[in-house]
Amino acid sequence: FFTVLKNHIDKNGVIDVIRNGAKISPVGNVDFYYPRPSEGNEKAKELYKNNIFSVIRQLQYCKDETLALDFVIFLNGLPLFTFELKTNYTKQNVKDAIKQYQTDRDPKEPLFRFGRCVAHFALDDELVYMCTKLDGKSSWFLPFNKGNNGGAGNPVNPNGIKTDYLWKEILTKDSLSNILENYAQIIEEKDKKTGKIKYTQIFPRYHQLKCVTRLLEATKNQEIGSRFLIQHSAGSGKSNSISWLAHQLVSLEKDGKNIFDSVIVVSDRKNIDKQLKNSIKHFAQVKNMFAHANSSSDLSGLLDSGKKIIISTVHKFGYILNEISKSHKNNKYAIIIDEAH
Repeated sequence: FFTVLKNHIDKNGVIDVIRNGAKISPVGNVDFYYPRPSEGNEKAKELYKNNIFSVIRQLQYCKDETLALDFVIFLNGLPLFTFELKTNYTKQNVKDAIKQYQTDRDPKEPLFRFGRCVAHFALDDELVYMCTKLDGKSSWFLPFNKGNNGGAGNPVNPNGIKTDYLWKEILTKDSLSNILENYAQIIEEKDKKTGKIKYTQIFPRYHQLKCVTRLLEATKNQEIGSRFLIQHSAGSGKSNSISWLAHQLVSLEKDGKNIFDSVIVVSDRKNIDKQLKNSIKHFAQVKNMFAHANSSSDLSGLLDSGKKIIISTVHKFGYILNEISKSHKNNKYAIIIDEAH
């Protein structure tokens, strides 16, 4: 059992095993996670309650008994997140935690191999950073902070330390379940120079989660036709935010019914198309529902056929509105415009 499970995780990553289970002879497909229930599904609600998130402190991860992680979060026995904590009281900070991951944690150890865990967190009293692939000194840690007055870092917290949002907001059962179902994934890409396939594990940063969550909540609570503007900086991961928003708008429900018939993404950048395809194909609920409109006739046909996510260029935006108002005026569409200016 454990050998087959290990092989599944080595091949596809722990996120895939959580989402899709693993085929283990002779019993067939074994589920390792029960997803969050839809409204009114009592059986699914009971199953979801059976998921066990657990924490092990000072986890020994190798044969050297002197080496241990501050703590690791597990889901139904599968390790998901590792943590290194520092505090100002010992005159250490998040940089020391990052250095510990980069120099003291051997990426060849099973727990640290690519895809074995979803993310590795380094934090202190003021800042949080995370990494999805440990690679020695090349390990790339991204900030997982709330931002402070339009700048980096975290705001002053009158009720505790600046980083307590990590466990109060993010590391809750519902929040982690949402991230595992709708955000975390391994993306397959072809290297332009070598032509080789490379794999990248994606985990949302705090501002991306906040952006998508607020838009989904506002869409459910306001009437169709509302407009929203998202301000972002270069390198903020906008393409992933668009992907996560698009695939969740498709399945967004109100009173048991889908709010939108289709989601249309308007962009003039080819990499948005590529990233959306790579991102969306990993979510089972929208497989084969994605299409690109290369011409006006394509767009009309895709709207008629009820494709759930359609990408088109900004140059066809006028045609999109005309087509919707003429032939599809009884349908409801979410339109995400990249580079709104």
